[in-house]
Amino acid sequence: MKNYHVQLLWFVLILFQFSLAAQESETGHQIHKDIPYYEDNVTDPYIRERCKLDLAIPREAKGFSTVIWFHGGGLTGGEKFIPERLMGKDIAIVAVNYRLNPNVTSPAYIEDAAAATAWVFNNIENYGGNKNRIVLAGHSAGGYLVMMIGLDKQWLAKYNIDSDMIRLLVPFSGHTITHMTIRKERGIPDTQPIVDMMAPLYHVRINAPPLHLITGDRNLEMLGRYEENAYMWRMMKTVGHANTYLYELQGFDHGSMAEPGFDLLLKIIHNL
Repeated sequence: MKNYHVQLLWFVLILFQFSLAAQESETGHQIHKDIPYYEDNVTDPYIRERCKLDLAIPREAKGFSTVIWFHGGGLTGGEKFIPERLMGKDIAIVAVNYRLNPNVTSPAYIEDAAAATAWVFNNIENYGGNKNRIVLAGHSAGGYLVMMIGLDKQWLAKYNIDSDMIRLLVPFSGHTITHMTIRKERGIPDTQPIVDMMAPLYHVRINAPPLHLITGDRNLEMLGRYEENAYMWRMMKTVGHANTYLYELQGFDHGSMAEPGFDLLLKIIHNL
């Protein structure tokens, strides 16, 4: 009986592994996991543990667009994942882990987002992609990171990359004011808005990459997130940025807006 159970377990494991391989084959993507995006000589143990990315490459396509996806979690939690809704298309997806509070404080999160983006710029052509078709997207805290490195040019300049080379910025329900966790680091409550150098709104400019702001329903979003993004839309228009767009996904709250947001992201990429 014991041998029977052992054999059954092995059979189940083989079927599971086969199903995973089949799933990867059906999506048409080759997946590379846990690639460090900092240099090998970095000795900080938390960077070595946390600062990795997963890369899904379309098997047949060449010169494809790449979506760099930053997870949410308030800069205090969350884990990299490749969004299922983006698979099966002729695009690459990069899922990024970055350091989290309380292990680090600002601006470490932004530094990591910039380092991961620089890695993609420097390496995606080795996988068949086009570095002129890199799209930054992320949900909540991830959306905040998208806007910070896309609008404040100092973070990518460290890697000799002009942030204007980013093809699109597509934040999902991102803070446009200074992030609530960064305010908490300073003893400021999350209901007290601050706009300073750690706020995307501080860095509105006419020559930024196209910016597509997506939020949930204004009556369901957290802490006035729709209104923050509407103000960003207005201020980008005021400085003369022609390619800023605002989308409100009615009926969806802060968390649930991500799924329809992926469909909208794919439409935006399709129109590149």
